[in-house]
This record gives sequence, C-alpha cells and structure tokens, in this order.
Amino acid sequence: MFTGYCIDVFTDAINLLPYAIPYKLIPYGDGTNNPSGTELVRLITAGVYDAAIGDIAIITNRTRMADFTQPYIESGLVVVAPVKRMNSGAWSFLKPFTRQMWGVTALFFIVVGAVVWILEHRLNDEFRGPPRRQMITILWFSFSTWFFAHRENTISTLGRFCIDSLISSKDPIGYQQGSFTRDYLINELGIQKSRLISLKMPEDYAKALKDGPRNGGVAAVVDERAYIELFLSTRCEFSIVGQEFTKNGWGFAFPRDSTLAVDMSTAILRLSENGDLQRIHDKWLIRSACSRQGAKLEVDRLDLRSFWGLYLICGIACLVALLTHFLMMVRQYIRHYSPELDSSGQSTSARLQTFLSFVDEKEQEVKSRSNRRKLEMASNRNESMDNHSSKRRHIESPPDASNEA
Repeated sequence: MFTGYCIDVFTDAINLLPYAIPYKLIPYGDGTNNPSGTELVRLITAGVYDAAIGDIAIITNRTRMADFTQPYIESGLVVVAPVKRMNSGAWSFLKPFTRQMWGVTALFFIVVGAVVWILEHRLNDEFRGPPRRQMITILWFSFSTWFFAHRENTISTLGRFCIDSLISSKDPIGYQQGSFTRDYLINELGIQKSRLISLKMPEDYAKALKDGPRNGGVAAVVDERAYIELFLSTRCEFSIVGQEFTKNGWGFAFPRDSTLAVDMSTAILRLSENGDLQRIHDKWLIRSACSRQGAKLEVDRLDLRSFWGLYLICGIACLVALLTHFLMMVRQYIRHYSPELDSSGQSTSARLQTFLSFVDEKEQEVKSRSNRRKLEMASNRNESMDNHSSKRRHIESPPDASNEA
C-alpha cells in the first residue's frame, strides 16, 4: 500500500478522468537513499516506466525528456536556518535597528524637517507663525515622514540578499540527497561542490543546523518549500529566511505527446477549483502552528554601515538645496535692499539684523513692498522731472512787454 500527499493527489485526479485507467504503482529507489528525480524521468523515455508520480519538480532539463501535468503544488527553493526567537512587546518595532542606528535616523529626519522648513518658510503659510508653532511643525513633519511614508515592500530584496550572503560566505550548505537543488546551486549560483553537504532525513537537517559550521554541521539548508514547511511543522527553532528565490512546482511526468498529461492536468485543475487539492495539502503538510511561525521572515538588526550611502545622498541633497536657497535669498536681498542700505549708511550689525528680518519675511510681502517702492520711486522721478521742466520753462520764457516799457 502506498500513501502520501502525492499519492492522494494522483488517485483523486485519475478518478475524475472520463475513462478508466488501470495502473500499477511500482516503488522507485532502494528505500535507504533518496532517489534522483531526473533519473526517474529519464527512465520514462527509456521505456522502463509509463509514467512517474511523486514529488517531481518541474525543471528545464526534465521538461526536455517528458511531458508534465499542471503543477499541483508550488515549491520553489528556500533557505532555512536557526533563529533566535525574541519576545514581542510594546517596543518590538525598535528591534530591527541598533540604538545608534535609531539615533542617527532620528537626527537626520529632524535635519530634513528643518531644511524643508527653511525652504517653505517664506512661501507656505503652514510653515509660518510663532516660533513654538514652527518648531512643532518641524517635529511633526519629521514624525509623519518617519512613520507614515515608508510603504515599500522589501521582502523580495531581503530574500535575495539572504541567498547572496550565503553565496559569498565559505560556510557549508545542506541540501536534500537526490534533489535538483545540488545541480542548481553549482550550475546556476556557482557554489563550490566542496561546500555542499548531502542530507537524507529531516533528522539530519535538524542535527546539521544545530551543530553549525564550526561543529561539522551547516550554516543553512536549501530545499524546496514543501519539504521545509513539513520540516518546520515540528521544529520551531528554525525558520525560513527570506522568500523563494526560484519558482517551480511538482507535477506528474508522462511520455512525450501523451494525452494523459493533458487529461490529468484538467483533472488537477478541477481538484483545485473544488477545494480538494487544498484539503489534501492540509491533511499531509499542515501539522502544527510551527509551519506558520517558521515561515515568517526574520532578519538580523541593521547597523549604521548598512545605510551610510543613503545618509550621504540625503546630506548632499540637503546641502545643495540650502546653498541654492541661500544664494537666491542673498541675490533677492541685494536687489531690493542694497540701494537703501548704501544711502542710509547702516552699520554691519544693523545690516545683519535687516537681513535676518528679510529672511523671516514672506516672499510675497517682499515682492509687494518692492513693487510699491518701485512705483513710489517712479512717481517721485516723474514728479521731479515735471518740476524741473516747469522751472526750466519759467526761466526760458521771454520778458513781459510791460516790464520792458
């Protein structure tokens, strides 16, 4: 008698076919070592078997040898490693960063808020008012940016970062014996063969992970998600780190151009639609809450070195914005106030106080006052010209005839 997740999916699917299919299940392998799925598929092309069912991942080199059904489960490669559980509390949101990281981050947000205030103070009414109100505006702007503006999803990035870190290290990596994982790690990711350690049973996974690289174990195990979720269902001290970095699934293999592959695919889709496929999955692969807890993403704390480039860009942007804004204000100040100051003969301290008052003024008020001053100067100039013209006409007029007499 053969039982299991893949067997239940196969029997339920074949019962949905519109015709009867007699079959006989033959075990493959010696019962001790995990057999190669690629070799099993090759035996179909050799005529040894008419089909192959089981946890056969649909990968490129296998599809060149046989036809596969619709995948009945998604099972990409994931990384599992030991984790240190931390109790959740009121301040759990502070745990991803170190104290130094939080301090520098808070300082930079306040700096950015101050820069925004400087740039908006003369243009935006919301950034004006009494000093206390303006200080609250700066702090609130920084606070809202800190807690409400970060909506990017970084899970995929962190998952890729996890496997990249594993590749760059020299630590041994475990994989399931007979799985395509070994060839993928060597051919696709360029990991040296000497770093790969073959593991057979879930007990081997647990022992190798607990021992660690220093005691002859492994730093992590790379395997298909379905296996790992079943492994984590009873071992809460380990966890999936990141997300899947490959996308594939399991399917049943048939000879090339077999009509059974198409009909079985249709049957598998019907199992998915009526909920039976999920029921079979939950029956065999969901054993306890650990499978849910273990699949959660957990990463190490991030320190200051992880973000120095971001802070450098932020600092340069703020410096450029402030410098540009200051030069524009100086240019505007010289254009509007320099003639008056030169004529009034004010001291340096008085000029500085006048400049600070100018900086605090709203730009619209400065422009309005400048326009009024220009109008007044133009009016005074016209009046002066009119008086001068009238006086000149009076001087140049001919003497009166009665005076000559």
